[in-house]
Amino acid sequence: MVTDWHQADAAELELFTGKSNLMSKAILVILFMTITTNVHSNISSSNAYDFEFKSIEGNNLKLSDYKNKVLLIVNTASRCGFTPQYTALQNLWDEYKNRGLVVIGVPSGDFGNQELGSDKKIKDFCEINFNINFPMTTRSHVKGSKAHAFYKWANKKVGFTGTPRWNFHKFLIGPEGNLIDWFASTTKPSSLKIKTKIEQQLSLIK
Repeated sequence: MVTDWHQADAAELELFTGKSNLMSKAILVILFMTITTNVHSNISSSNAYDFEFKSIEGNNLKLSDYKNKVLLIVNTASRCGFTPQYTALQNLWDEYKNRGLVVIGVPSGDFGNQELGSDKKIKDFCEINFNINFPMTTRSHVKGSKAHAFYKWANKKVGFTGTPRWNFHKFLIGPEGNLIDWFASTTKPSSLKIKTKIEQQLSLIK
């Protein structure tokens, strides 16, 4: 009789263990799906307002704070042949900021490791050499698996052709947060092409 009880207990334990394993696997699958969904949700976001950076001063820099404005987001570097474009970017900011343009610099060492090593050094360099006073983010990745969530989203939107290939690539965001256009590093901020696109988007601000 005792043996029968032991056998029954063993069978019940085995059944319980099997159910527990199944439940554990089910929980792991659910957790994995939840994590995966959260990771990819920003990539498939509808517009740029879903993203935020850290400012170069260390504060939150939410793109949603710039709703109903036009954003020109540029990955920058301090030791690049295109670094003099800082002057034209500052000029754009000065010319159009009162009409609703916001230039945002995103320092990155992804191309040739041409960015300085700390946010303080980058900030000092920009202020001393170019009198930059438009918003800047912390040093960030703009390509590959480590790219900032905004860049993963933008790169997916524009496809391979429109992703940053070098420093001073530019993304133009319209007043409703949509990605409107991109401009290669070789396209100067002062070019008619960029200014025309900016003015078109500024005219849509309500």
